[in-house]
Amino acid sequence: MQYQKTHNTALGLSFKYLAIMLLIVFAKLIGIIAGVLTGSSLLPQLVKILKEKKGGDISIVMLLCLLCGLACWVWYGILQEDWPIIITNAFSLVTNSAIIVMTIYYKQK
Repeated sequence: MQYQKTHNTALGLSFKYLAIMLLIVFAKLIGIIAGVLTGSSLLPQLVKILKEKKGGDISIVMLLCLLCGLACWVWYGILQEDWPIIITNAFSLVTNSAIIVMTIYYKQK
């Protein structure tokens, strides 16, 4: 009888551990998906600017605010040693920087 009780407890703990690990993996996966979607959201705007060779309709102030926020997210990711946060926000930072550069470049033309 004692064996049965100990065995069930150990089995119960391993299921709890497995459930916790699955939740952690799921949370990381959601974070990666969110980062990829957020990071790629600026790509259509960049493509439009490059195709049309104009960026007059874009607010530079908004882009600069976004740039600062993305830089903070990258720094936060570095402090937390969280690679999904670092990579996805660094990609967004590069894309946003390209949009700013192209917008300024085409406004001057």
